[in-house]
Amino acid sequence: MPAIEVGRLCYKVRGHEAGRKCVIVDIIDENMVLVTGPKQLTGVRRRRVNVKHIAPLDRAISISKGASDEEVLKALQEAGLLDFMKEKVKMEKALV
Repeated sequence: MPAIEVGRLCYKVRGHEAGRKCVIVDIIDENMVLVTGPKQLTGVRRRRVNVKHIAPLDRAISISKGASDEEVLKALQEAGLLDFMKEKVKMEKALV
């Protein structure tokens, strides 16, 4: 499993944004991280998230800690990942 680090691409597994991709912008502590979509690209607004509510992907971009949405968008564009980020991850409903 990829590490939780600044610049790591991930997708949300819980909440109303489940299945949407985002980027880790800052690590608050061992349980919480700051993520952004950016909102205009993926629909995920900048917010703190429990690490149990995200799943890291095997891709990462080079951004500084606390990067703005504009900086994240520019890094995604330079890496050629804009179309990849727009795609939603298909979530399977758990049988309870």
